[in-house]
Order: sequence, then C-alpha cells, then structure tokens
Amino acid sequence: MTRLRDRLGKMLEIGQISGLHGVVAVRGGRPLLEYYSAGEDFAWNASLGVVEFGPETLHDIRSVTKSVTALLYGIALGEGLVPPPAEPLLRQFPQYPDLAADSQRARLTVEHALTMSLGVEWREDLPYDSPANAEIAMELAPDRCRFILERPILEPPGTRWNYCGGATALLGRLITDGTGRSLPQYGQAVLFAPLGIDSSEWMTGADGVASAASGLRLAPRDLARIGELMLAKGAWNGQRIVSADWIHTMLQPRLQTAWGAQYGYQWYIDSLDSHRLVAGMGNGGQGLYVLPDLDLTVAITAGNYNDPEQGQTPRTVLERVILPAMA
Repeated sequence: MTRLRDRLGKMLEIGQISGLHGVVAVRGGRPLLEYYSAGEDFAWNASLGVVEFGPETLHDIRSVTKSVTALLYGIALGEGLVPPPAEPLLRQFPQYPDLAADSQRARLTVEHALTMSLGVEWREDLPYDSPANAEIAMELAPDRCRFILERPILEPPGTRWNYCGGATALLGRLITDGTGRSLPQYGQAVLFAPLGIDSSEWMTGADGVASAASGLRLAPRDLARIGELMLAKGAWNGQRIVSADWIHTMLQPRLQTAWGAQYGYQWYIDSLDSHRLVAGMGNGGQGLYVLPDLDLTVAITAGNYNDPEQGQTPRTVLERVILPAMA
C-alpha cells in the first residue's frame, strides 16, 4: 500500500491528477490503496462547499447508479418481480394505451432499456443544468415515464446505443412497481444490507422518485464492495445476493458505445492494458472498475463535474498508479 500511495502522491504532485476525492483499490479481498483528500463537492447541482473526505463520507456516484440499478433489476428478476429482458416494454406500462397502439413503439422490449437502444430522440450531451438536456427535461416533466416513452422515434429499437438516463428511469419504475418498494428501500434490503453497507443516500426528483440513473450517494469503500460482489459472481460471505447467471448475462457485450467500448446491461465492457475491464462510470470522474483476471476492484470519486477532461483523472489513477503495481 505504501508503494501505491507514493506513486499516487507523485502523480498528484506533478499535476497529472486533478480533482481526486477518493480511491479505494481492493485485490483478492485485501486493500491495496485507500486515499482521501479535500475539495469542493456537489450533490447534483447543489454545492456542498469544500469537503474533507474520509472513509465514511458519502459521495455522488452519478451514473454509476445505473450499474447498481441493473444489479437490483437482476435481483428482482430472480425473485420473479420484474419482467425478463425479452418482454415487451409497453406491456409493462398499461397506463399508456395510446403509446402501446403505436406499432413502432410496440417493438420495444425491456432489453432495449437495459442496453440504452430505445431508438428514440434523446440528448444528454448538453449541460446538466439545462432543460434542453433530455434527463433534465425528464425531471421537469409532469410524467417522466410518458416523457421517455413518447419521445420521437429515430430508428428501430436495438439498432444503436445512445446514452439515455431515461432508459434507466424506466428500469427503476419496473423495479418499484414489481417490488412495491422504492429504490432506496429495495436497494437497502436486498443489496446494501447484505453487503454490510449501512450508510447511503438516494436523491429524488421533484416528484419524490429516486433517480435510478444518477441519484445514489455512497462512500468509496462501499462502492468497492459492489465491485467485489461482481468479482464473486454475486455471492458475499457465503450468501447469494445476485444470481451468477444474471452477472454473466449483464456483462455480455451487446452494443458498441460512441467511443468504442462495448455496452452490456447498464455496464461498460472494455479492456485496459490487455485486461478485461468492466465499469460503471459517472459525471465528474466517478467510477467503479472491475478487472476480473487481476481479481481487482477500484472505486474512484472525483469533483471534475461537467469537465470535458473528467475521464483523465480515473484513467491516470488506473494506468499510471495501480496497474504498474500489479506485476
């Protein structure tokens, strides 16, 4: 651990890493590196001022929330509470018979939400404080699910991956409808408590609905536990939390992202220095990185929100601090 801290300190000293708030790296169940700093932080767009981060400090994980939602979907699926991926999506929303009557929309399946390939107009490449951003517009809409499902159709579903928080919001709705519990309640009962995660927050929109796409706040240590669960194929301390079949299915590459990585069910699949990489990533440099052949999990939190170069900090931590020590 000392060698890794020294390497990280050098990268910080020469300015190769900026905005880093926390890193937890675990290999084979043993901690390799744990680091915290101080910096300005935000809960969504609300400034929290300068925060002294530590092992118990909650942090926005932003869109890493999507990957956690996919785990919860798999748990609910194992309990028979949500529809399988092949099921028609509009059938799960009988309150919108007009949309279900549209032959093009009737082709949508749950899998198209899981893979962000709904084929509808959806732009999130705009600032997240602008109502022109589709996720913000969704939050402002009187009915978020109708807003998502009635978006103009641009192409057949399943054709192309298009980043879409609305797809994850639909999954969140299926989970809450199927389980009869809110995402925070269900997540705590079936995922967080079994992992020994005692402290978490799940931010809600104006309608009081927890954001399945970006609302979760966790401490980096606890985020790393979710990565360790992935490495263990869904088991923790002898207890089955998520089925191994769902972990396998969730992490199958299905579509290519705009920048070349593959996408499974709300998780990115890529490679790093010839190692298979499974990742959940969020605005500002948040990340949960799992490298199965190294038995390695790395959780990173940072404050580079909306920065075009926000990916540089986690990439440098992985490539220039942690991986060189794996030899």
